[in-house]
Amino acid sequence: MRIILFSSRQYDHDSFDAANQSFGYRLHFQPSHLDAETAVLARGYEVVCPFVNDTLDATVLGALAAGGTRVVALRSAGFNHVDLAAAARLGLTVVRVPAYSPHAVAEHAVALILALNRRLPRAVARTREGDFSLNGLLGFDLFGKTVGVVGTGLIGSVFARIMAGFGMRVLAHSLPPHDDALIALGVRYVTLDELLAESDIVSLHCPLMPATHHLIDADALARMKPGAMLINTSRGGLVDTQALIDALKTGQLGHLGLDVYEEESGLFFEDHSDRPLQDDVLARLLTFPNVIVTSHQAFFTREALAEIAHTTLSNIRAWQDGAPQNVVDAARQG
Repeated sequence: MRIILFSSRQYDHDSFDAANQSFGYRLHFQPSHLDAETAVLARGYEVVCPFVNDTLDATVLGALAAGGTRVVALRSAGFNHVDLAAAARLGLTVVRVPAYSPHAVAEHAVALILALNRRLPRAVARTREGDFSLNGLLGFDLFGKTVGVVGTGLIGSVFARIMAGFGMRVLAHSLPPHDDALIALGVRYVTLDELLAESDIVSLHCPLMPATHHLIDADALARMKPGAMLINTSRGGLVDTQALIDALKTGQLGHLGLDVYEEESGLFFEDHSDRPLQDDVLARLLTFPNVIVTSHQAFFTREALAEIAHTTLSNIRAWQDGAPQNVVDAARQG
């Protein structure tokens, strides 16, 4: 079976080639993003394997189906970029990688917290220049502070456990059923309003869907503790970026750590260092000293890449065998 992987990089070659030793598929690595113009490259490929910022709207899916594609094998957990209703109409099976390394993403969220709190980027830059003063580097103890976890799925629950290990008071807000193991650990489930009002740090770990789009907007930011920290390693559309900028300017938001950005497609996973940044909103965000933006890096560990490759190819094999697994259908996009 021939499989084309869009938006592929050398690390995808390495991880998929290693995993494919057990499957024997014919893999074609295509560095281009999948969109209406590049969909023609998938003609003749029964399986298309896109990444998080590829375009999978009705137009692209129609072109894929017309070219003979039968399976869209996402090598990601998120599926908000896929028109699932169109996929169903076209007879396309959509599968995903529901959990590749929740520890990788949760640990990256913690890394953002520590780097922001202890001003590590500024500290490292100073010492490289021979400045060993401590002015402007004052942080705070995490111990005894309150962290709010929005979404306690696989990643959110790992993150909550890590923060409990720091001796933090952990609040959570999530759709039921709630995690009994977290409750036994001392995590308290509260309303979103309570979480925002009481948390020194708020970390987002929920999926993007219509109900969560711009979950953190100007109103939500106004309800947060003045000077609180916000972390988003989930989906860029969970936050209103312009509202974040406004809250940073007034000091209502004290620190911001982002691994995702609502308009990241065409920006993240690419090197733009040789030309001016054309996204004015992101450019403004990057001017704040109390902001760290990483480029959808949270998943990027050896273990996660290996799991993504293995699960993706296993999903394809299961479909071949007539027992598809990890299928995403239109009912999940409401």
